[in-house]
Amino acid sequence: MAVTVLAALTAVTGLLAVPAAARTPARPSLPAGCAGTAPVVCHFDVPPGTYEVTALLGGAREGSTGVQAEARRAMLAESATRAGQTVRRGFTVDVRDPEGEPTGPGGTPGLDLRFGGAAPLLAGLRITPAPRVPQLLLIGDSTVCDQPQDPYTGWGQRLPQYFTSGISVANYAASGEGSQSFLDNPVLFRAVESRVRLGDPVLIQLAHNDKQTPADVYRANLTEMVRRIRDRGGRPVLVTPIVRRWFNADGTLDNGTALHVNGLGVDLPGETRALARELDVPLIDLTALTRRLVEEAGPEGSKALYLYDEARDNTHTSVRGATAFAALVLGELRDRHLVPPRVVR
Repeated sequence: MAVTVLAALTAVTGLLAVPAAARTPARPSLPAGCAGTAPVVCHFDVPPGTYEVTALLGGAREGSTGVQAEARRAMLAESATRAGQTVRRGFTVDVRDPEGEPTGPGGTPGLDLRFGGAAPLLAGLRITPAPRVPQLLLIGDSTVCDQPQDPYTGWGQRLPQYFTSGISVANYAASGEGSQSFLDNPVLFRAVESRVRLGDPVLIQLAHNDKQTPADVYRANLTEMVRRIRDRGGRPVLVTPIVRRWFNADGTLDNGTALHVNGLGVDLPGETRALARELDVPLIDLTALTRRLVEEAGPEGSKALYLYDEARDNTHTSVRGATAFAALVLGELRDRHLVPPRVVR
């Protein structure tokens, strides 16, 4: 397969730095496979797999370039370059079909990259297959997934920008899924399970759609996922759900709607915390972390973290909110040594 992949990447198998004389603000030269100016859009006909990308950003004028891949995944926050300066930035992309939510539309086959920002400048590009790179796999719902339509954004969609090359974020979260439906659907849990390799962390955040799930069923579903991930040599990590923006009159989120007490009275984050202790599984208490952040922002300031202004939505996050929540996840991954320091940007 490597020969086929490399043949498909003939035009980009080296760092395609454009000579400075060829670059002008009016007519910038671009690597093969790329077109446009703001944004610069690149497409490569490669099979599903994992790919290391090295981008040479900058050029004759000042630039500010951010990168998205596939289904609106943030791979690189905006990077500023001075006039005449170029910088190399690397990241790893998980290419699969479908390219976004596993239960969603197929999208575009191959690898898609979008170089945007205030003044995007792309001077060169190198893409190489990386089939054995370590993986960070995500299981979750619509608050985690690669949302297809702006402004909806999952925190898993914003997480890759915090990593350099050397680790792949494979986001299998899907809208509307609870613990039972995720486990039962072969394109969801079974697909994740088949990809797990020795040492791969697998983050599990499922609760938003367990509105009528009894406590024993919820715990059994999570326990089954933990067991099967461990059987594959992976490292399961239980994650409590992001808080809903549902304030009390006193400006706190101390209520069942915000904190995911379901219709049967089951405290889903509480069950997840207890199960993590029982199974000796790392826990990221994202409910507590996001509660603190949202309460600090207050009833008015926290609107920008969610889609309140756009859709009166107090559950799903904006780009800003998803980015902030992804940073909380990153902090826990780093502090608990679940990812090596060398891959954190």
